Amino acid sequence: MHHSILFDTMRSLRRNKAAMFGLLIIIAFLLMAIFAPKIAPHNPLVQNLGNNLKPGFWAGNHNNLLGTDEFGRDLLSRIIYGSRISLSVGFIAVVIGVLLGASAGIIAGFLGGWVDEVIMRTVDVMFSLPSILLAIVIVAILGRGLDKAMIAIGITYAPQIARIVRSETLTVANTEYVEAAKAIGSPSGYTMWRHILPNVMSPIIVYGTLSIGSAILDAAALGFLGLGAQPPTPEWGAMLADSFHSITGGYWWVETFPGIAIALTVLGFNLLGDGLRDAIDPRLRNKH
Repeated sequence: MHHSILFDTMRSLRRNKAAMFGLLIIIAFLLMAIFAPKIAPHNPLVQNLGNNLKPGFWAGNHNNLLGTDEFGRDLLSRIIYGSRISLSVGFIAVVIGVLLGASAGIIAGFLGGWVDEVIMRTVDVMFSLPSILLAIVIVAILGRGLDKAMIAIGITYAPQIARIVRSETLTVANTEYVEAAKAIGSPSGYTMWRHILPNVMSPIIVYGTLSIGSAILDAAALGFLGLGAQPPTPEWGAMLADSFHSITGGYWWVETFPGIAIALTVLGFNLLGDGLRDAIDPRLRNKH
């Protein structure tokens, strides 16, 4: 039966052209990240001040196709290497958020009582702050840096995942097989791992996929504020921050291309996440 559900989900996903387009975008950036040393034309960290702020192919510069930044570094190479950092931040931050949020949601929904009250009131407190502001507060406590930014973003996503998973857990916890497991004295930990978790994976997968794009955007925001990746790391948000003053100088390419990279990646994950949601939910699946 599980194989049939998986097959129906994949078939529905393949019929969704927008989701397939999103998947192609993600695959393209993943390949770019994996093979960065082979496809990047230059070292992204090497400076050449005599070649700074040069326009790219539209001005006949075939050595630097997307132009150079204020330090003469090749912009295309920095964007290619930046895909490694931005994608890693997105994936790791969401994994942290899923581990924290799903664990809290399952425990709260299954155990109930005072445990549920403590966890959900903590979630409510975290919800009272905008996610980016909460991330800034956490980074201020932990310190600046890419690793701290990933932890901060992951923590900000945990409350949303916890609330979704708790809602699903409350439904699953009332099913006959879970009641039977309780009746025969199965330990709570085993019941949550064996019976609850597999049945709440669908919303976790969907929300996790949708959150990767948002996490990349949040990482870029922290990088733009100087709280994420630190120079000269080629992270897209940090590249935007470094090029901020170039906007008024007419060097539009310095901030345009990193911005396009962020927008395309977020678009890819959002399209795929929407497609997964439609494919997994039978009510939405039947509409396609």
